[in-house]
Amino acid sequence: MEEQFILRVPPSVAERIDKLLSENSASSEDKLDLSFSEDGKTGTFVIGDERFPASLLNLPCIVESYKTYDDNVLIKSADVGQMIMVREEGDPAPDGVEYRHGLTPPMRDARRRRFRREPDLNPELVRRVEKDLQTIMAGGTAENIDILSSLQEEGGEASARQLNKKAAQPATKPDVSEPGTAGDDPDRTESEDSDDSI
Repeated sequence: MEEQFILRVPPSVAERIDKLLSENSASSEDKLDLSFSEDGKTGTFVIGDERFPASLLNLPCIVESYKTYDDNVLIKSADVGQMIMVREEGDPAPDGVEYRHGLTPPMRDARRRRFRREPDLNPELVRRVEKDLQTIMAGGTAENIDILSSLQEEGGEASARQLNKKAAQPATKPDVSEPGTAGDDPDRTESEDSDDSI
């Protein structure tokens, strides 16, 4: 698989890049350069003599990239998970390392609209449960059992005993009129009660 990324640039820069790529001459005055700082997330995009700030952002979901040689058969060439966003000098830098929108209009604000929120878990509780599970898997017993859970188990056993006693008693049938009869008149059926004059 190839290594690929998405380069998102302002419209004015896109025209210059398109013109640069359409010209096959190496003697063009516009040169492209992209350099990042030590953190690997911010950098500078240079085209000709102009410098633009750039940021490396994670996409909210992975995008598959395909290529074709004959316009019939598509071959998957990469999974793209990051985007380099080039912005104008005055534009604000994106907050965070994850871009909140996808690449297409239906994926606008994708992280909030399309994905489930992560549950708020107490890290101490997670560590304690993980330790107990490892102890149980090693053949030991859990150390952090609450008294409340054991009381609930005892209450659960008592309620189970009560349910067993109720199941042993025969249930009485409620008085229900037979289907096909309407009220107290045995000669009259439900079909006679309906009004078809509508």
